[in-house]
Amino acid sequence: MRLWHQKLIPKLPRQQLLGQHRECAALRGLGWGKKHSTVDYVFKYPVEWLVAYHNVVMMEMDDRGYKVDTSWFRSSYRGKTCDNSWVIDYDILCDATELDIIYPEHDDAYYKECVENLRGKGIVIE
Repeated sequence: MRLWHQKLIPKLPRQQLLGQHRECAALRGLGWGKKHSTVDYVFKYPVEWLVAYHNVVMMEMDDRGYKVDTSWFRSSYRGKTCDNSWVIDYDILCDATELDIIYPEHDDAYYKECVENLRGKGIVIE
């Protein structure tokens, strides 16, 4: 499980972009708070940050003509298998949406790490 560096979202091939949507959906659902070494940093921040990041992913999918279940655009939505929804602080969500990079962990070193990870999969990002 990995959240790609936010600046890579528009550059991701179809498979990785759709995979990123699945990862975000899993984190928003029953995966919230479950430890995983590559995404633990997400749990240090408000859930609104994950929703904002997921929105970036879904907007890219929409721009490419991919169909996104519109339920995911409801900020409080956590998926079909999650009985409870989040109470969203829209001020926090709006603040996160205005950031160039939502997660501070998505720094230059992480960008390079993600590019190398993709290269290992045979995907070259310029």
